Amino acid sequence: MKALQFTVRGNWGHFRKPETNNNPLSHDFITKTALIGLIGAVIGKERKEMKPLFPQLSNDLKYNVKINNAVQKQSWGFTFRGVSDAYKQAPKQMEIIRNPDYLITLGLFNNNSEVIFEDFKLFLQNSLSKYTPILGLHNCPAELEFIEEGDLLQHNGEFETSGFISVKHRAKNFSRLGFEKIPTYQNDDFWNLPEKYVQVVYPSENKTILAEGDHFTFNNQSQWFLI
Repeated sequence: MKALQFTVRGNWGHFRKPETNNNPLSHDFITKTALIGLIGAVIGKERKEMKPLFPQLSNDLKYNVKINNAVQKQSWGFTFRGVSDAYKQAPKQMEIIRNPDYLITLGLFNNNSEVIFEDFKLFLQNSLSKYTPILGLHNCPAELEFIEEGDLLQHNGEFETSGFISVKHRAKNFSRLGFEKIPTYQNDDFWNLPEKYVQVVYPSENKTILAEGDHFTFNNQSQWFLI
């Protein structure tokens, strides 16, 4: 099946955990739903256009993330002003990722979204974007760089990867690993369905993890678990 790899970098990022509304915490890395929003920005889809595309792309695309550096977070204080009262202030703390730097592997699993996939690839190859891609927040712009296109082949067995794996995989090394529960599906009301969250284990700083189970090879080289 068709696939591509590209990098996403920025100075700051925030991928909000929905259960932390008052003082938002961030997932450790870009989620699939955040990536779908980024794809929409690059190819120029407005919010109304994205409503039906979120569930479609959640089903048709699968991804993985290699975290190229250590996950570092800082707590920032923001003042939000109410719409009805410009002088009403509500100080809040927000968790921000510092220097996010990711290698994304993206696969097309259903041809219903082939046009969007090809448009996104073309924009990446030409370093173009209709709207500013962001890392979760509008004041966290992202820099994207196309790396390579290719194919994915599915396998089952032992593999070594620099991306995340499912907790259902049988990991064989446990040093310097992180744990996350990330959304993989957003409906047409922009709601991340709780039953579609996946628990994953990830290495960072160019480390790898040895595991066993279903996985894919990209261009018969690197190995990835895709969700």
